[in-house]
Amino acid sequence: MNKFVKWGLPALTLGLLGWGWWLGLVWAPPDREMGDVQRIMYVHVPLQWMAMMAMFINFVAAVTYLLRQSWKTDALAEAAAEVGLLFGTLGMITGSIWGRPTWGVYWSWDPRLTSEAILLVAYTGYLVLRRFVEDPDKRAVWSAVVAIIGAVNLPIVWFSVRWWRSLHQTQSSPKTVDPQMVLPLRVAAFGMLGLMIVFLIHRYRIALSERNAEVALPEALPSDDPAQRASQSSKVA
Repeated sequence: MNKFVKWGLPALTLGLLGWGWWLGLVWAPPDREMGDVQRIMYVHVPLQWMAMMAMFINFVAAVTYLLRQSWKTDALAEAAAEVGLLFGTLGMITGSIWGRPTWGVYWSWDPRLTSEAILLVAYTGYLVLRRFVEDPDKRAVWSAVVAIIGAVNLPIVWFSVRWWRSLHQTQSSPKTVDPQMVLPLRVAAFGMLGLMIVFLIHRYRIALSERNAEVALPEALPSDDPAQRASQSSKVA
């Protein structure tokens, strides 16, 4: 299993991303109105989907931590927030690149873009909070509460194009795109899902290792006091 996570999953992920993007660039037809610029959809849309998924994982982990405190769920929440923020930021950048030739501007205070920006700011604040609170128990509880509050914006981002008049098109999905665009979009999405899982696993392991080291008992740590070292040695023996 460890070998698959270390080598197999990244290789599968790269293969799916390469195949999906090749299909999107070469095999799929250009959009009837936007032309070839629409092909950035095969990068932008999977990024946004995975950002939302990672942030939802953060929400679930935060609720789980408050119900049943565990450093594993706290580490998962932190890892998911970082991955979600990364994918969301890249999604925002690719969306701006797509918007320039389509809308004539890189940025507009559109409901979808504005709610997405607020979401990214909220998760940035979540990670900043984790860096500034030194006590691990307080940090875990406070950040869990912030994560739950921030997750309120997730459905607002998703449904914003339906609730308000928006420059942004409705959600791209197999039901809203040309049938020939479905396969590239699905393959690229599964590839991006694999990439998110790879990042999430590695970041989770790092976070959990840091948490375990942080909450280690002082008696288990090395000491400069010879008497205390002798006492520790006797406990180990």
